[in-house]
Amino acid sequence: MSSHNALLKHVSIAAKDTTLVAKFDIDGNIPGSGAYVVGLVAATPDHSHQRRMGIEFMNGEAVSFYCFCHDGTEENFDLKGVEHSGNTITGNFPMSTVMGLPKGHLMTAFSDCDGRDYQANVAVEEAL
Repeated sequence: MSSHNALLKHVSIAAKDTTLVAKFDIDGNIPGSGAYVVGLVAATPDHSHQRRMGIEFMNGEAVSFYCFCHDGTEENFDLKGVEHSGNTITGNFPMSTVMGLPKGHLMTAFSDCDGRDYQANVAVEEAL
């Protein structure tokens, strides 16, 4: 994949009722072949507790929607919570994925391509 294909341009999260709406705007489209993952990393300021929330695509189609916690627990969500159109991916995560994180939490976005880190520590605009 070229470095100009599917780069995260803007990531935002917002609270809507019991849902954490995460929007990932990418430069280009979701790759039509191979694995592509976008997601969020939420952590306490000292990084002692972390959560990795992600949406995985295989050959352009969403195949996994999950939250993995630093303590080893993983939760998989219904793919109905994922929407993608052109260069925007939206994940409607349960609000519980960020419940318990303190006000000073850290939130960044990432993308992976075919199992390799593609982008990390991308800024996230928050409206919680």
